[in-house]
Amino acid sequence: MTPSTERSGMDRSALLAAAATVALWASAFVSIRASAEHFTPGALALGRLVTGSVVLLVLLSLRRGGLPPRQAWPGIAGSGLLWFGVYMVVLNWGEQLVDAGTAAMVVNIGPVLIALLGGWFLKEGFPPLLLAGMGVSFLGAAIVGLSTSGGGSSSVLGLLLCLLAAVAYASGVVLQKPALRHATPLQVTTYGCLTGTVACLPFAGQLVSDLSRAPLGATLNVVYLGVFPTALAFTTWAYALSRTTAGKMGATTYAVPALVILISWIALDEVPGWVTLLGGAVCLSGVAVSRLRPGPRAGTPLSG
Repeated sequence: MTPSTERSGMDRSALLAAAATVALWASAFVSIRASAEHFTPGALALGRLVTGSVVLLVLLSLRRGGLPPRQAWPGIAGSGLLWFGVYMVVLNWGEQLVDAGTAAMVVNIGPVLIALLGGWFLKEGFPPLLLAGMGVSFLGAAIVGLSTSGGGSSSVLGLLLCLLAAVAYASGVVLQKPALRHATPLQVTTYGCLTGTVACLPFAGQLVSDLSRAPLGATLNVVYLGVFPTALAFTTWAYALSRTTAGKMGATTYAVPALVILISWIALDEVPGWVTLLGGAVCLSGVAVSRLRPGPRAGTPLSG
């Protein structure tokens, strides 16, 4: 992909890959919520990652992918630990305390955080509109937390966990982008997933215990999470990210909360109230504000 194409936007194949990622990640929020009753957060993350790693290793072997170059490993290890490891555990925990739509909305603050991290690590600066957008988004997150707390502390903790998931997710994206300059999307995804699996091995005992008690449907949910939202969706994400800027990818993730609410309404009969929806709208409005540019040209949303 040429630099001019990267600046102008995603090509058709990257756009299709991003669309597949968004749809599968939206389904993951609902599937995690449905599995929360039968699996502890760490066990669910490990089961998902083990399944995803097996599928990815088979695909990599069939494609004779081999090991990534040495230059790609810092990004692979960092994104694997934060995005595949920390993100999945804290998101699972958070979704035990807040509904799937709320979790998706709060985690979607990630694009603003990516802008902040990109400004720091990639020397892109900190435009005033970026800082204003961050403030608006965190106000929206506070509204979401208050609307779901019911006067208690559990869903406030869930909100904080989802915010931590957003930080881990944003950090993982920023670390993954440089790795894709040296390795293929399948290599980056496979070894990132393996890194997350190793990081979650302390939960192996919990996974064995949960599997022995979980109904078949919950276990199949874990398999689904590993095959589709992990092995497939993270690979299509990496493919799209390798063919565009991290900035362009964010626009695709803004559809996730809406899809999550629709899927959770159909599958779980779980729809956030109007105050929660208002908070989610404020979150996304802040993301939009953060990507505006002064002058005649408007910026594009950042990655998520």
